[in-house]
Amino acid sequence: MASKADHVRKPARTKILSAGALCAATVLGVAGLTAGGASAAEPAVPTADYNNDGYADLAVGVPGATVGGKAKAGYVNVVWGGASGLGKHGSTTVSQATAGVPGMAEAGDAFGTAVDSNDMNGDGYSDLIVGAPDEDNDAGLSAGTVAVVWGAAGGFKGGFTAANGAFSGGSYGQLLASGDFDEDGDKDIALNTHFDETSSVSVRPGPFTSGSPAGLSRVEGWHFAGPRALVAGDFDGDGADDLAFSYDGMEVSGTAVKSRDAGTGEWRTTWSTGDSTDTGLATGDFDGDDTADLAIGNVQPNPESESTHCEDRLGGAILTVYGKQGSTLGGPSSCTTQSGPQVGGSPEAGDDFGARLASTDTDQDGRDELIAGSEAEAVGTAENAGTFWFLTATGTGTDLAGPAFSQNSAGVAGTAETGDRFGAAVTAGDYNGDRLPDFAVGTPGEDAKSGGVWYARTPTNDPGPEMTSVTPGKLGLSGASGYGAVLSR
Repeated sequence: MASKADHVRKPARTKILSAGALCAATVLGVAGLTAGGASAAEPAVPTADYNNDGYADLAVGVPGATVGGKAKAGYVNVVWGGASGLGKHGSTTVSQATAGVPGMAEAGDAFGTAVDSNDMNGDGYSDLIVGAPDEDNDAGLSAGTVAVVWGAAGGFKGGFTAANGAFSGGSYGQLLASGDFDEDGDKDIALNTHFDETSSVSVRPGPFTSGSPAGLSRVEGWHFAGPRALVAGDFDGDGADDLAFSYDGMEVSGTAVKSRDAGTGEWRTTWSTGDSTDTGLATGDFDGDDTADLAIGNVQPNPESESTHCEDRLGGAILTVYGKQGSTLGGPSSCTTQSGPQVGGSPEAGDDFGARLASTDTDQDGRDELIAGSEAEAVGTAENAGTFWFLTATGTGTDLAGPAFSQNSAGVAGTAETGDRFGAAVTAGDYNGDRLPDFAVGTPGEDAKSGGVWYARTPTNDPGPEMTSVTPGKLGLSGASGYGAVLSR
């Protein structure tokens, strides 16, 4: 594909709302991801500020990148935030060839397959949590590893191995989420593990210091099945993080929330549904009642189940389950699809509506909005061109509604082309430090699969914001492939 780095204005086309709808969506920037149950009325402190300069930074996992001639060794590119937003303040690349980062850059390690951000040692700097699911262990087995790379004033300073797979095909680090699940003040890491025909969700508890215990606490496991997405949030309002995960296999699928009992250390199920296969997860306070809600994306039927939460699922649905004081997700639920007039586009098989989700309070009104991405959405005749939606609860109800945007929407750089995969990842942060929210959308198929990230700052008045591209070429990166497929929370 030809480069599309320059900003281009053009009319909306099939499946995308008109330019007028874009201008009406004046809240189309996105703040840092809100913690479940917390009021979003106050601008959030950046959740991914690795150099602690007050600007959120964007971590882009590039597991297919070549490092030192090693194909698919992988790296994480951190795009620095600043007064001019993303792409104007440079970036840095972190790999296993970076001084102080555990391991060695080897072909096929896939370092950067999953990336999360949190302050893992309480020093005020956000840290990188990086999965390399094909990393060899000390026995030479492709078992996977999870590393923590410490944020610092100069960018990054060394790292720590948080978890190492013991068996071939362990796939440690394929999925990641972080939070304080045992309420001991130390951050913990949730990850997937695999052995033979069994997969699990496990937690590696903190602290992450030399000599600290590296054992894993098993949360849930499956035979001939495994996890597909993880997200942390305080779904019962007790002050400790809970873990939500979706899973899928030969005869089982669904989404569950688990809480760790502080007394016994056991994990107990506090909410679950087994009537669908689900891909995307996000938590936020969508109805503004100061309880954590859970959005479940790309809901598809489970043929083994006799019941369903979402009857209409052509092209996928987003199930939103609302919180209630004193319970775990004890409020109502709603299903959002492209079938209704209040959601941009029209439903088609294979759309994967809501396969990628992020939440934030864009207009600072105390109610989070939901950003939903679908890399498989067609735009006109361009298959897998990709789209994202900006969804908000309607009135005082629980239904979500909002416009759709592609690279054919007015104000969005580029042109929607087959295989661009616009919306393959979505995330948010205050990248320009104005205490108003911004957002980023991954487009890994752009420029002959070199990839890119589309960035928009918060608009302060009409019309809606322009979305500009941040690409490997603009950043001077080498060896990039599929840039934008993995974005840190």
